[in-house]
Amino acid sequence: MKLLFIYLLVMNVAVFVLMGHDKSRARKGGRRVPERRLFGLSAAGGALGAWVGMRVWRHKTKHVSFQLGIPALLLLNAAVVFALLRYVLPFYKGDS
Repeated sequence: MKLLFIYLLVMNVAVFVLMGHDKSRARKGGRRVPERRLFGLSAAGGALGAWVGMRVWRHKTKHVSFQLGIPALLLLNAAVVFALLRYVLPFYKGDS
């Protein structure tokens, strides 16, 4: 369970920072982070970091795909974590 927490923490911090980095690049006209990468990392557990990043950096807030997609991925992330904690991880507690 500790490993799951660390993984989610790292993913969410990384996506949050990446959203800020992309916003900075957008302002400077530099090379951008592909939206596909932002969605992929969000789907892999970083949706909360992406959602907070959207709010803090005011980034991608006008894109309907992000307005709907990030909250949907956040719900998916929560469902996966719930399923892992409820159904998968209890089987490994007896192995310790």
